[in-house]
Amino acid sequence: MESRIETLGVLQGLPLAALVVDPDARITLANDAALALFGQALLGRHHGISFRQPDFIRAIEAALTGRGGSKVRLAISAVAQDVIYQVTVSPLPSGALCVFEDHSALEQMGQMRRDFVANVSHELRTPLTALLGFIETLQGPARNDAAARERFLAIMAREAERMSRLVRDLLHLSRVEAEELRRPTEAVDLAALLRGVASGLRTVAETARVGLVLEGCDAPLMLRADADQMTQVMNNLVENAIKYGSPVGAVVRVTLGKEIAPRGEQIVLRVIDQGEGIDSLHIPRLTERFYRVDGHRSREKGGTGLGLAIVKHIVNRHRGRLVIESEKGKGSRFSVLLPLA
Repeated sequence: MESRIETLGVLQGLPLAALVVDPDARITLANDAALALFGQALLGRHHGISFRQPDFIRAIEAALTGRGGSKVRLAISAVAQDVIYQVTVSPLPSGALCVFEDHSALEQMGQMRRDFVANVSHELRTPLTALLGFIETLQGPARNDAAARERFLAIMAREAERMSRLVRDLLHLSRVEAEELRRPTEAVDLAALLRGVASGLRTVAETARVGLVLEGCDAPLMLRADADQMTQVMNNLVENAIKYGSPVGAVVRVTLGKEIAPRGEQIVLRVIDQGEGIDSLHIPRLTERFYRVDGHRSREKGGTGLGLAIVKHIVNRHRGRLVIESEKGKGSRFSVLLPLA
């Protein structure tokens, strides 16, 4: 009895969920963390009834029969998604100790990394395949066809430019993520930056026959910021509104000013379009890498699928928030909220 109390005391001192299986394969002890995860009914039950995953059962049996300890992956079904644990199973003089460490975040990061590599590979493979096809044609059937050569070279240049934009945005994203924990210290006039961005996009707006209206950027508006990165935020949001969010004859409104928030004063940049709007289903995923509402249209207009991901990380670096609001048939509003303090 005294040994049991001591063992339970040790379990309670562990920061992770832990339980003990006795030589009869029953769960006899569990700390509060384990009981919170798996319930009070855990105690006294055969481990194979409580945990039905073969790898875990085999690991416990190996520890109970003196064949040593091991680490196994255990997936527990939850309401939203499975919770993934790495369970360390260790033999005891009389039983086996199981310690559960939540690896869900690590597994999710690994999956995101795999998805990212797959997406990059796909995005690069498509224009590369086109380039190789046209090169083969130019070396063969169209070798002496001047008209075909000019047409194919124009397409090849477009595909090469697409790859160049993708590589550029990947480098931008990598750099922004690396700097995300370092808050900028330079004082920057956001109003001047916005005027410069608008000037550079006037031609794009005129070509799309879309109006571009600025509000609140006449007087200086200072913030500790990275000038290049904030220029990129403004450029991405305004260019997106012109290209994807505004029909012919519409107006893109860009406002800049100070507002009082619960945590103090903040600078708010808003980009408002008059487009068809975005279904609420898509909004939570818009800042994911390579996520597109309309992939074909985005690629046609030169999008890489990384613009809003870059914006999100830049805003995070400035300790701000990106808020996306949209209603089908009424347009969208992208707001960047940047604390002054």
